[in-house]
Amino acid sequence: MPPIYIAYLNRFDIDELKITDEEILTAIETSLAGQGRGETVIEPRVHLEPGVANGHFNVLRGAIKPPIDSAGVKIVGDFVDNYKLGFPSELAILALFDPRTGAPKAILDASGITDMRTGAVTAIGAKYLARKNSKVLGHIGARGTAYWNVRLLDHLFDFDEIRVHSRREESRNGFADRLSRDLGKKVVATGDWKTCVEEADIVVEASRLDKPKPMLKTEWIKKGAFVVPYGTMSAIELSLTDIMTKLVVDDWGQCKGGKFGSLRAHVEAGKLSEATLHAELGQIVAGLKPGRESDGETNLLWHRGLSLSDIALGHAMLEKSQRLGVGERLRFA
Repeated sequence: MPPIYIAYLNRFDIDELKITDEEILTAIETSLAGQGRGETVIEPRVHLEPGVANGHFNVLRGAIKPPIDSAGVKIVGDFVDNYKLGFPSELAILALFDPRTGAPKAILDASGITDMRTGAVTAIGAKYLARKNSKVLGHIGARGTAYWNVRLLDHLFDFDEIRVHSRREESRNGFADRLSRDLGKKVVATGDWKTCVEEADIVVEASRLDKPKPMLKTEWIKKGAFVVPYGTMSAIELSLTDIMTKLVVDDWGQCKGGKFGSLRAHVEAGKLSEATLHAELGQIVAGLKPGRESDGETNLLWHRGLSLSDIALGHAMLEKSQRLGVGERLRFA
C-alpha cells in the first residue's frame, strides 16, 4: 500500500494563515452555490448529549464535488458553561477525506472555522436578502460566532450604527470594545434586547438561552428588515414568521428535524413548512430562486450550520497552508 499522510492544522497554524474576510466569504459562497446546483451531498446533523454537563455535541457530515473534491465530518461541542473554565462555548475538529478512497486528508482545529463560516453564512444571507442600503445592525449575543457575524456583515455593508447585547454586562461590553478596535468604528453595547434591535435594518439573534423563551418581540422588527435567528434554544415569538415576506433556510432537510433550533416550534406548528419555505440559501446564491426583490420585503434566514461550509472553508485553509508551508504532515499508514 502506498503511504498515506494527513495534514494537521492546530489553532496556532490557522491563526498563522491570516485568512482574509474575502477568502472566507468566497469559500462559503462557492459552497452554497454548489449546494444550490446539486453538486453536494449533505446529511442532517446528529446530536450527542453526554448528560454530564450543560451542552451537547453536533456531528455534521457532507461532501462537495470538484474543485473542492472532499468529504468531511465535523464534531463540535456546544457547552454553555464553558466560559466559567475560560474555554469558548464551542470547540471542534474537522476531518477531511478523499471521497473516492476514504483516505483521510487532513485534521483541522475547527473551532475558528465554525465561527468564521457561521458569520459568513449570515453575511451572505444578508447580501442576497437584506436591503442594499442597510445601515443599522442589531446583534444579540456575544458567543464565538457573534464576532464573525458582525465583522463580515460590516465588511459588506459598512454600517453607520452597530448595536450589540448579551446577558452578562462584562460580556457585551468586552464584545463591543473588541469590535470597536477591530472595525475602527464605534460599537454600542445596549442594556436590553429592545434597544438593540428596534428599527435595525439587520437583526441577528445568536443568544445563549438555557430553554426556549420569547425574548425577541415581533413588534420590534421594522418593515423591510432582514432577521437571522439561530440560537440553539428559540428566543423568538411564534408570530415572527407571520410578518415575513420570504422564509429561507440553509438546508431544509436538517431544519425540519431534530430537537434544537430557533424555529423548531415554528416547524412543529406548521408555520415553517415546505409550503411556506421560499428557498434554501444555496438556491438563491446559484440564481435558481430570487433573493430580495424590493425594499419593502421583510425577510428571514434560519441557518443551522452546514457541513458543506466547514468543508469548503477547511479546504481553503488547507490549500493556503500548503502554499505557505504552515502546519504538520503526519504519517497515517
